[in-house]
Amino acid sequence: MTVNFQYVGVDVSETLSQFTKEKLEKLFNRYEFLISAAVHFKQDEKDHDLGKICNIELSLPGPRIFATSNERNFEVSVRETISDLERQLKKRKEVFKTH
Repeated sequence: MTVNFQYVGVDVSETLSQFTKEKLEKLFNRYEFLISAAVHFKQDEKDHDLGKICNIELSLPGPRIFATSNERNFEVSVRETISDLERQLKKRKEVFKTH
């Protein structure tokens, strides 16, 4: 499992990286066809209520899967993004089964 982290306009956080890696590990264990993940953390200065953006892009056979969320803190943002990815992965797995 390869996970690349990028922090854009945000201080690098080892605990946030570890939290995200643990969440992604569950996906990698459930869906064996996943190759790697690219995680981007950004801070939106204009959005004062939310503004903590997490983008995750998964590499797998076929088109890549991408999800993003904008929440009050990064942990919630990571959870939301991963749940979106899981929905997309379930659909993709159904496509793999039918062929």
